[in-house]
Amino acid sequence: MKHLILVLIIGSLGCVSYEKDDREKAIQHVVLCWLKEPGNQVHRNQIIEVSKTFRNIPGVLEVRVGEVIESDRAIVDDSFDVAILVVVPDGKCLQDYLDHPLHQTAKKKVLLPLVEKVVVYDFQE
Repeated sequence: MKHLILVLIIGSLGCVSYEKDDREKAIQHVVLCWLKEPGNQVHRNQIIEVSKTFRNIPGVLEVRVGEVIESDRAIVDDSFDVAILVVVPDGKCLQDYLDHPLHQTAKKKVLLPLVEKVVVYDFQE
């Protein structure tokens, strides 16, 4: 019986557990946001705060979010307002994150009303 309970617990964790090798192969989900009102600090802060809640989504290994840094270098695109980085161990966890109610609610209630343009880059180490 104890073994069955342990198997059920481990199985229910899904993509929450990961090994060091999994983190090394993790998917980096980069989201750049351009606001409908560029530079609006209140709107930037709302996106930053809601993005921090993504840390509570099972399978998410790391979340980083911040504002653009202005640059004089021609190679730097500093036209966006907020960048979000979400790290997940694999493609299944990325899809689970995208489908999760916390992400969907943030998207509908904060991101879509405030954001004019979004560009996403996904890459794996």
